[in-house]
Amino acid sequence: MKFLDEAKVFVKAGDGGDGVVAFRREKYIEFGGPDGGNGGRGGDVIIEAVEGLNTLIDYRYAQHFKARKGGNGAGSDRTGAASDDVILKVPVGTQILGEDKETLLADLDAPGKRTVIVTGGDGGHGNAHFKTSTNRAPRRADKGWPGEERWIWLRLKLIADAGLVGLPNAGKSTFLAAASAARPKIADYPFTTLHPQLGVVRLSHAEEFVLADIPGLIEGAAEGAGLGTRFLGHVERCAVLLHLIDGTAADPADAYRTVREELEAYGGGLSDKPEIVALNKLDAMTPQAKASRVKALERAVGGPVLLISGVTGEGVPAALRALADKVAAARAAA
Repeated sequence: MKFLDEAKVFVKAGDGGDGVVAFRREKYIEFGGPDGGNGGRGGDVIIEAVEGLNTLIDYRYAQHFKARKGGNGAGSDRTGAASDDVILKVPVGTQILGEDKETLLADLDAPGKRTVIVTGGDGGHGNAHFKTSTNRAPRRADKGWPGEERWIWLRLKLIADAGLVGLPNAGKSTFLAAASAARPKIADYPFTTLHPQLGVVRLSHAEEFVLADIPGLIEGAAEGAGLGTRFLGHVERCAVLLHLIDGTAADPADAYRTVREELEAYGGGLSDKPEIVALNKLDAMTPQAKASRVKALERAVGGPVLLISGVTGEGVPAALRALADKVAAARAAA
């Protein structure tokens, strides 16, 4: 299934049904009087987060959703039928934005969470509603109120506990495959990962967390270079970031600074999140290169750096334990 994390849709609630003008006319009843009923209420458009979905592809080709109009009133003081609501099902983690793509209308970050995005119109009054002691035979009936309508943006931000960031070819997909049952595409060229991948990391029967891998960042990503920063939203909800550095790169410290600058340029609080830095591809480094690159990277980071190899698995358990501890601390604080 194709991954889609943004969609623009038009939603229109149902109009209210019309009230009617009617009079009771029955044999042997001398004073029938007005008995026109009210119109029924139009349907709402509701958006609900459900489990089992991880893409907005359903809204790529169907972009207009309209609820039905309420039923018109009838004689014998009968009210028109209310229309059914239209429910749009979206993945957990979907945000609903206004047409300006900035105003946040709702954040559906839990299964079963729902919001009424447009409200149906009320039904109009029939002439029985306007009967008074001085107006015994009103001939007035109101039209139903129009339902609300608007254009909205749906933006998916995956729910993950920890996120992988780094330059292309830093070994993020290899690490995800080594740490979980996920099987992302792995190849020896940049931008192998074209959309976010999720994997569940299980350290024990009681400890597990969700790890997200996003496409690699390059210098100028905040201005749209490469795949840009459009996928960084998927790690905004993460409690901790694992920053992978390619150990075979000529200058790992420069690679670290490049990604940090793009995180700061993007905003969203990503640069302030707890970060674990790991020098990857330990299996491809000589002892001399390992020592010099670790020392240079620690100076740039200002703290300790983990050594791992996604291919051989060396150092991976220690990195996962560090991530799990950060995630557990974030859950306890929440």
